[in-house]
Amino acid sequence: MKLTRLEKQWILYDVGNSAFTLLVTTIVPIYFNYLAGNAGISSVDYLAFWGYAASIVTLLVAVSGPIFGTLADNKGFKKPIFVISILIGAAGCLALGLAKQWLIFLILFIIAKFGYSASLIFYDSMLIDVTTEDKMDTVSSQGYAWGYIGSCIPFALCLVLVLSADAIGVTMELAMGLSFLIVAAWWVLTSLPLIRNYRQTHYVERQKHAVRQTVSRLWHTLRSLGKDKQVLFFLVAFFFYIDGVYTIIDMATAYGSALGLDSTGLLLALLVTQIVAFPCAILFGRLARKVAAEKLITVCILAYTGIAIFAVFLSTQWQFWVLAVCVGMFQGGIQALSRSYFARIIPPEKSGEYFGLLDICGKGAAFVGTGIVSVISQLTGDINKGVGALVVLFALGIFFFRKAVSCGSKRHKSDHTLSA
Repeated sequence: MKLTRLEKQWILYDVGNSAFTLLVTTIVPIYFNYLAGNAGISSVDYLAFWGYAASIVTLLVAVSGPIFGTLADNKGFKKPIFVISILIGAAGCLALGLAKQWLIFLILFIIAKFGYSASLIFYDSMLIDVTTEDKMDTVSSQGYAWGYIGSCIPFALCLVLVLSADAIGVTMELAMGLSFLIVAAWWVLTSLPLIRNYRQTHYVERQKHAVRQTVSRLWHTLRSLGKDKQVLFFLVAFFFYIDGVYTIIDMATAYGSALGLDSTGLLLALLVTQIVAFPCAILFGRLARKVAAEKLITVCILAYTGIAIFAVFLSTQWQFWVLAVCVGMFQGGIQALSRSYFARIIPPEKSGEYFGLLDICGKGAAFVGTGIVSVISQLTGDINKGVGALVVLFALGIFFFRKAVSCGSKRHKSDHTLSA
């Protein structure tokens, strides 16, 4: 299936922002561990503080995301807000390289991650404007796929800098500062083609009091969600299963590091995750042409349930490698198909508003998941039990997702009956 120029530019932004994601899930937790270790913080507390920071980001986006998303649905608003969020995220990323104290580093991380997460609300909602409904699964999957493999380019440069800092005669702090600079520049440069050529084709006409009308429209949508059972159940399902997915992604390196596994091995294993995710994401996009996306999403949730169970028994380096490969196999599929499935069941002119609501349910960072891992790890003193508890999230996710699918089937039958 041939992609248009705009579809390719939309995909290119995934290549750019994924570099920040990869840095945050690999090198950044290790560097925070280095800063925290210098301050005398234990491994269990280090993991907990990292989880709390990720949870704070999600709370901030949960509060502001739906409002910003609804505001962006006004004609001519989506692109400017998208650009502002990118600049906040990139500036925060750059500032991380200047932090030498662990608490300041965490605050800057929250700012950078907030900008990144906010940009994804607008980016995901742009899918409706850049492609057609029959190509959504393919374009969404291509975005994640090329994001995985493309992000390896700046990551490889950063990895060489960090691992060979002593050999080339630079401090760890300087190596990390250069790494943040590389990622911020990569992120901004790859976003320019989309920023230049994107046009908002689905929108709500701008009114005189845009902010007031935005809040009013959002409140009306929230009140009417109970009538649209398919969207409501999907949002609840997404809240649970994507929280589990993003917790595993966000805390994988922190988890392995807290278990005392070799840092170099952890980074290489997670690089393999990106490489494995590339063909698997494309494969899921192609499978979606023949197999219903609902069935494929169900398979992915079940696979992540197995991954969480496996994590309970993880204690060695080779087991972490197996975990990394398994995550890579299903990571792109569950993210891409969830995005395109949601885009098909919402009003296109309110895409920003609805994707803002979706972001509450876990997009960008996990709140419930990271909270569960952090609290249970501290209460039991056992990191494995904290990660294993994510099984509950996946079980609830699959239950509510199947209810959403059932409601969707009933709605289609009803629509077919009415048209007949």
